[in-house]
Amino acid sequence: MKKMLYSITDWVSTKRGMWITIIAWLVLMVGLSAGPKLGDYKVTNFQSLPDDAQSIIAQNKTEDFFPNEQGTPGILVFHNENGDINLDEVNQILDGIISEDIEGINNIVDTRSLPPQALEGFISEDQSTMIVPMELEQGLGNDEYAEINDRATEIGTGIAEKLENTAFYITGPAGIAGDTIKLFERADFVLLLATVGIILVLLIAIYRSPLLAFIPLLATIIVYQVVNQSVALLGAGGLEINNQTTSIMSILLFAAVIDYSLFVFSRFREELNHYENKFDAMKHAMRATGEPVFFAGGTVLAAMLVLLFADFRDYQNFAPIFGTAMFFIMLASVTLVPALFTLFGRKAFWPKVPKYGLEKEIKHGVWGPIAKFVVRKPGLSGGVVGVFLILSALNIFNLDYEFDMVKSFPEDLPSRVGYEIVEQRYDKGELAPSTLLIESSNSLTEEDTMKIIEKFQSEVGIASIRPAGLTENGEAAKFSIALAMNPYSVEAMDYMEELLDQTPKILEDLGMDAKAYFSGVTPKLLDEREINNSDLIKIVVLETVLILGLLIVLTRRLKMPIYMMATILLSYVSALGLGIFLIDVLFGFESISTRVPVYAFIFLVALGIDYNIILASRYIEELKKHNVKDALEISIRNTGGVISSAGVILAATFAALTTMPIADLFIFGFIVAVGILIDTFLVRGMLLPALILFFEKDKQASRNTQ
Repeated sequence: MKKMLYSITDWVSTKRGMWITIIAWLVLMVGLSAGPKLGDYKVTNFQSLPDDAQSIIAQNKTEDFFPNEQGTPGILVFHNENGDINLDEVNQILDGIISEDIEGINNIVDTRSLPPQALEGFISEDQSTMIVPMELEQGLGNDEYAEINDRATEIGTGIAEKLENTAFYITGPAGIAGDTIKLFERADFVLLLATVGIILVLLIAIYRSPLLAFIPLLATIIVYQVVNQSVALLGAGGLEINNQTTSIMSILLFAAVIDYSLFVFSRFREELNHYENKFDAMKHAMRATGEPVFFAGGTVLAAMLVLLFADFRDYQNFAPIFGTAMFFIMLASVTLVPALFTLFGRKAFWPKVPKYGLEKEIKHGVWGPIAKFVVRKPGLSGGVVGVFLILSALNIFNLDYEFDMVKSFPEDLPSRVGYEIVEQRYDKGELAPSTLLIESSNSLTEEDTMKIIEKFQSEVGIASIRPAGLTENGEAAKFSIALAMNPYSVEAMDYMEELLDQTPKILEDLGMDAKAYFSGVTPKLLDEREINNSDLIKIVVLETVLILGLLIVLTRRLKMPIYMMATILLSYVSALGLGIFLIDVLFGFESISTRVPVYAFIFLVALGIDYNIILASRYIEELKKHNVKDALEISIRNTGGVISSAGVILAATFAALTTMPIADLFIFGFIVAVGILIDTFLVRGMLLPALILFFEKDKQASRNTQ
């Protein structure tokens, strides 16, 4: 591996190799840009659950018996916050939308033709709100959802603004899908600007050189476009791509490329004092940093590929996309990044240009004293940090999950406003009824269906159950069940779990030889909770074993990788505990998505090992010339600056996700940023060195007696 990397980096560090490398990357970027666009392959109706999940099996069974040719449903919401809804005003808005004959809308229920008794079912008990079902055509693309939503909203709100009392919103799956697409399109652009701005400001502030900020960003932009277009090719090849995946991928890309650029140019600056020729300086810089940087990138790549073993399809979907990103990041770290720094040479460091033969002793204003304190008082420094991490980690027992996706959207998003109006004024179970399918060995009759209805209607947790279909041969019957609680709540999921266990006994008591299948939102959320918990354990175990093995290979030791891995895991749990405390206190988020702990684990553990590698590599190098204590002090002192700079920039890059108007991404970005800062300053700077001193005492003693 080392010889192969040397041959690559030695060639890139020549004048000819430098130009060929830069031109090759630019040609690759331009060539791929002529291909398919990533936005064309993003999906909003991504199926997160595996095909063998009970709710998906139930859904497919129901489709087999009762083929559903319907398109995407939506709900038109008319609301008067000051009194009763005005039916004339509702009809004016409906007339305007229907008369426009918007392409893609299959049907809007004509409430004007309904008898008064039937019409009452669409009006809330307090008479302030009316809902009208809508249906979109089958097979619409993402852009079409947004266009239909925009046009219908434009017409409806335009008329509503001229009226006295009626407000208009579109919600339900169709309205939420349309708003989601627009939300991510705007948010991704803001995220990109925020990320670039944060990195630019921090690089200039830390290194006080405009070009040192510009060069890594130039490399990042080139790699970003190459990766985006490569992922678009995967989409064209059939890979489903969801919006959250690409948003997080862009952050990973910016963070990793900038991180590896810092390690490369730090050593390049050092070598420019030793070599007059910039090509020779880069050659020796890459011989020192190429392997650790490439190894660190490979570790992150391997960590991402662990997600292929997950059952939850959201996590599986991350693996090929993040794997593609890390492949190009690794390639760029040993080709494009050194080529660009070589191109600019000493000018890159202006105004503090390193001069050949005039090397000055580096002043370690912050990390010099810290290094001395840690090696002299390892018990105190490591103990204080350890206690803080353990206390922070204990807060994970206060972790609560949020399963309602709409609640993660901005409060003023029209589809969320409409959703909450419906939630407050109608039977909560009607927001998302579950479907019960009964498949019988004997032919079911109308009398049998009435017995089933009577039995389930007596259950405390069921608000209503209605017949929804009976096959001609009586082989299967379908029912719509509205729970007596919010179908997205943990309470509903717990009740559904009980109902799944009880239903076979209920059917047996009714004398039926039949099987029951539950599908719909609540059964799917129940499956999601169980599969997510299983995946979290599986990913933690596989990732731990993988990284532990890689650390053993890197350090060629057995004991050190164990406590290095222990610090990574403790750092993660601490970040999660402290993070959920802070997001509650600072931002009012009392619960988080089930995906956040898994995503945070993948990124904190995978990226945390980078800093482990930098510190451990320098420690092992210095150990050849010094005893344990001195080697460790030199390692902390010399790596502290670059690790802390990289950590601050990395944390700020993930903090850019807090500009996203989606709660899941906001919380994920905040927790990862907190975790990176803990890892950078406390774990890598104080706790790990204290553990090294404790566990390496025998070696130190034997060395001192020689």
